[in-house]
Amino acid sequence: MCGGEGTRLRPLTFERPKPCIPIVNTPSIQHLVSHLSNLGFSDIIVTIGYKGDEIQKALGDGSLFGVNITYVREDKKLGTAGSVKNAEKYLKGSPFLVVGGDHVTDVDLLSFYREHIKGESIVSIGLISIDEPCDYGIAEIDVNYHLKRFREKPSPGEIFSNLASTGIYVCDPEIFNYIPEAKKFDFAKDLFPLMMQKGIIIKGWLARGNWTDVGSPQSLRQAEHWKLQDMHYTNIKGNVTIKGAHVLGPVQLGDSVIIGENSRIIGPVSIGSGTCIGENVLIGPYTSIGEHCRIAHDSKIFSSSIYNHVDIGSQTTISGSIIDDDAKTGVLCSIENDTVIGPRTELKNRVIVHSGTRIWPEVVIEEGQVVKEYLLNEKFDTSYSGS
Repeated sequence: MCGGEGTRLRPLTFERPKPCIPIVNTPSIQHLVSHLSNLGFSDIIVTIGYKGDEIQKALGDGSLFGVNITYVREDKKLGTAGSVKNAEKYLKGSPFLVVGGDHVTDVDLLSFYREHIKGESIVSIGLISIDEPCDYGIAEIDVNYHLKRFREKPSPGEIFSNLASTGIYVCDPEIFNYIPEAKKFDFAKDLFPLMMQKGIIIKGWLARGNWTDVGSPQSLRQAEHWKLQDMHYTNIKGNVTIKGAHVLGPVQLGDSVIIGENSRIIGPVSIGSGTCIGENVLIGPYTSIGEHCRIAHDSKIFSSSIYNHVDIGSQTTISGSIIDDDAKTGVLCSIENDTVIGPRTELKNRVIVHSGTRIWPEVVIEEGQVVKEYLLNEKFDTSYSGS
């Protein structure tokens, strides 16, 4: 399911759909399809809506991933269950797995599929224990894994479980009998309450492993942390110039990367092709830097995601933040933790950006300014809540 606009991740989703946000310099949907392919799933139906052409460009026909991909376009928003109903003609033959296109996971979904087909329910829900369940649907199950209660995004006092729905389901084709045609209809809000009201068994499956739906900048950074953690060796693609620097792997270096004298790269770190690292630069673990970036001398970057064509001025510090394509900082800037800076934004010299702040595309912040709240740009939609 890849139809949503990703408004909660703005400004990162103005120019790309959420499944195409890069994680370790790769669109996140490619990580998901590779995982499904490695598990043995070979036929994938992708429902697309917002900027669906970008998803098709990222995946093609699936042959590079060892799968066959069919695309089904949504002309209007149909909700999670409605989007699956829209692809019904491709899903009639056997039970099928439903996964959000923005999911990043290493969970064994093939075991989930096999467990479902051995059982008696027409739908099974993947559940995972989570520390903060308020942003998810939560479920209560009995010893037979039958769903007893389900509540979407509970308030304090309603949190009867920390088992959150992953939004990953295995369904029998019979499920389509309960989903209306061409109407907005969600699994959690509409379908599950309807089925429970009718006394239809819904089973839970307890997932083990890493999972996130990349619904916030924090979960996006967590997903990248997991992927970087999976790097176990240094990989150099092409020619790399290192001038008296110290590189402690694992690191992934693209072609024509330059690392200046006395700089230190402490892995896991990924650096894209054509990027130039100046002298005396410190890049800490769990950092990803895209292609054709320039990191000027005496800068420090810790646990951050820097996308493509980003220019970081000298003596600038970036901590736990995301900086989108073609953004630029001056010298002596400080970008604090959990900041998101949109594409083509310019921070002039000595700008300080407080933690938890987002800056919309093409905003220019004058020299010496301190940014303490979201800076929006009226040329772009200014809402950032929703899906």
